[in-house]
Amino acid sequence: MTSTNDIRRGFLDYFANAGHTIVPSAPLVPQNDPTLMFVNAGMVPFKNVFTGLESRPYKTAVSSQKCVRAGGKHNDLDNVGYTARHHTFFEMLGNFSFGDYFKEQAIAHAWTLLTKEWGLPADKLTATVYHTDDQAFDLWKKIAGLPEHRIIRIATKDNFWAMGSDGPCGPCSEIFYDHGDHIPGGPPGSPDEDGDRFVEIWNLVFMQHLQEADAIVGDLPRPSIDTGMGLERVAAVMQGVTDNYDTDTFKALIAASGELTHTATTGGNQASHRVIADHLRTSGFLVADGVLPANEGRGYVLRRIMRRAMRHAHLLGAKEPLMHRLVPALVAEMGAAFPELVRAQPMIEATLRQEETRFRQTLDKGLKLLDEATAGMAAGDTLSGETAFKLYDTFGFPYDLTEDALRTQGFTVDRAGFDTAMAEQKRAARAAWKGSGAKASDDLWFDIAEESGSTEFTGYSSDTGEGAVVALVKDGVSVERADAGDSVDVIVNQTPFYGESGGQVGDAGSISSDNGLRAIVQDTSKQLGRVFVHHAKIQAGEIKVGDAVKLAIDVKRRAAIRANHSATHLLHEALRQRLGTHVAQKGSLVAPDRLRFDVSHPVAMTPAELADAEVAVNAQIRGNGAVSTRLMTPDEAIAEGAMALFGEKYGDEVRVVSMGTEDDGKTYSIELCGGTHVGALGDIGLFKVVGEGAVSSGVRRVEALTGEAARTYLTARDEKLREAAAALKSSPDEVPARVAALIEDRRRLERELAEAKKALAMGGGAAGPAESEEAGGVAFVGQVLDGFEAKGLRGAVDETKQRIGSGVAVLVAVNDGRATVAVGVTDDLVATFNAVDLLRQAVAAVGGQGGGGRPDMAQGGGPDGSKAADAVAAVRAALEESRAAA
Repeated sequence: MTSTNDIRRGFLDYFANAGHTIVPSAPLVPQNDPTLMFVNAGMVPFKNVFTGLESRPYKTAVSSQKCVRAGGKHNDLDNVGYTARHHTFFEMLGNFSFGDYFKEQAIAHAWTLLTKEWGLPADKLTATVYHTDDQAFDLWKKIAGLPEHRIIRIATKDNFWAMGSDGPCGPCSEIFYDHGDHIPGGPPGSPDEDGDRFVEIWNLVFMQHLQEADAIVGDLPRPSIDTGMGLERVAAVMQGVTDNYDTDTFKALIAASGELTHTATTGGNQASHRVIADHLRTSGFLVADGVLPANEGRGYVLRRIMRRAMRHAHLLGAKEPLMHRLVPALVAEMGAAFPELVRAQPMIEATLRQEETRFRQTLDKGLKLLDEATAGMAAGDTLSGETAFKLYDTFGFPYDLTEDALRTQGFTVDRAGFDTAMAEQKRAARAAWKGSGAKASDDLWFDIAEESGSTEFTGYSSDTGEGAVVALVKDGVSVERADAGDSVDVIVNQTPFYGESGGQVGDAGSISSDNGLRAIVQDTSKQLGRVFVHHAKIQAGEIKVGDAVKLAIDVKRRAAIRANHSATHLLHEALRQRLGTHVAQKGSLVAPDRLRFDVSHPVAMTPAELADAEVAVNAQIRGNGAVSTRLMTPDEAIAEGAMALFGEKYGDEVRVVSMGTEDDGKTYSIELCGGTHVGALGDIGLFKVVGEGAVSSGVRRVEALTGEAARTYLTARDEKLREAAAALKSSPDEVPARVAALIEDRRRLERELAEAKKALAMGGGAAGPAESEEAGGVAFVGQVLDGFEAKGLRGAVDETKQRIGSGVAVLVAVNDGRATVAVGVTDDLVATFNAVDLLRQAVAAVGGQGGGGRPDMAQGGGPDGSKAADAVAAVRAALEESRAAA
């Protein structure tokens, strides 16, 4: 028996020997067609080559392309497991000519490979041609020698291929294999063509025309060839079976399923084992290509496929998660041809185990509700759409899973009722949103979300991408197009641009198209939590709703944002370990040039605490540990020790970001986070705290830099240190000691200068200090000191008191037009005179009020320094009045 792997290898080798370049399979996520959910045909990776938008270093190619049809227009999910040839994942063998050879060589290659290389009986093969393609008809007679009754003209679109309403198109020629008259069915074009006797194994597309608006407008200058042969179908033919699931690859996977479930693989269990085998392949390849289960977009399709297989595992009686245990069998069968399966095996197993564990927690409840709802139903009855929607909304049962569960019981589902219930939920959600106090103008985003769905974010794994424009908003109003010079909000179906949320700023970058569009994206926001809005300025060209556009983020800017975001996680843990577990994030800003991190903490952090945290973060950066992400429920994540971040709203599934390693081998930081992060901590480069301060009561803010910004900051500080050293005529290492010495010298000089000023102001030198006089029967010294520093008044008064021994002193310092007054009373006179009372008299004279101090010393001031002498006179008069009163 020829194995499937041998057939694939033989196909590639045949065309390689004929001068074709072997092109590895492209990922299942389309890289050049944003309108497709998954690559669903072998020619998809070559689409731009056929249209002339892309050139390759070869003119002929051959490939075995991974394909998935499980969503949108090409959706085979409902039939998988119940028919002989429907799959969600399949391989398309194809040979391609980009303006090199055409019909004659394509037909010759096909006939030679099938009949001479692979030895298929010529009398078992039938060809079809488009009813007007006389050239192909004649070539089949000439090259293959087929009789005319086995070259069937088909007048329908089945034998005419088009890339779209606009673009290359041309007639097809399909090759059918006849399994024999013991199988029901007739040849193509006959009333019985839907039977299984004649199976299409190869389709040759002759691209020769150009069409616009579905009408042929001319011929292509370089006719091309695109062929597609389903590997699973031709394997069935070459292995002598009529059912794809009886081929070697599927038999191996089905046998593994039967062994692990301890059940027969035929009879009533057959459909379940087939579903498991098919969906295992799809799930494994999608995860290997970066798709993970989610509630939107491609991730939702993957989740539907996984859960459908998991329900069939449940039907087979599997008590524990099954799917992840089948991955080794998948890798054994297909890993040699697709090494990405081998590389991603741990991720595939972990994802399947996690998804099945989670689904089993709700499966029993959902099936119980389904059993209750169908208890009184008879075969042929219809389950209400409302019940189907409840299963979807409450238990995460996709509609097609409910439909599949009821199929074997002979029940159908009211799809119209399901859609009505879905619409009602959206209406209620809109009403609740409006009642929440949200801006009425944002109603526009609800309209866009309902019409076009949520934006699929592809930026976790890619910096570039393609998208289809689903809406344009200009000046708050939806528009169909925008032109050069316009500022416009662009919404696409999928984007690598991160929309601002969770403290991380939105991405910037560019949007372009092959039609000449050039636009700068200045910022990206997220509306309603699910619609990504690119705020763009169009520099050239135009943009229209429906356009396919190329999106490219500012990679350097994103790298800096990633580094800062990952650094906030490390800082959070470092502060918790040093300050206590009361530390919790209260806000953040993750920008390309800096990070700001607010935490709960009652007092200012000391320099030593900040330095310690900084050391810890840099130690993790030097460790260069990997940063990993997983999808979990919030409860599961928190149970594993993950910290929820401030400002994030969590649904039933979260991203858990883990990074770094403790000395004991435990993960350093585990947090719930939807932002973008570095791949390894070494990418952060360097971490430097540059500030700490209060935000509000009990909340402190730490500001820091990473990477190049941190290096630039430290370089600038080092340069300033060198400048200071040069000015001090010392080395940088000597600067602290040199500065300390200069400060001490300055303080000494300031003291000496103050003494000199005081002596001069008080009449020191040859003139001597002011002499005392008698006032009110006591010694009195009153003096105005121009330019004397007010802070030296108390000391000067104390010296005067000591000099006169017993009496009252009043000194007035005048600076910048203002008077400062100090009054002193010696201890023996405080029972008679109160310095505070005397001060009030003096302060009033210079326009001041009050003053304060003790009975022996008081100080105050006023704005009118010109009345300084009056202040002295006021004290003298108060003393005289006191004696007169006595």
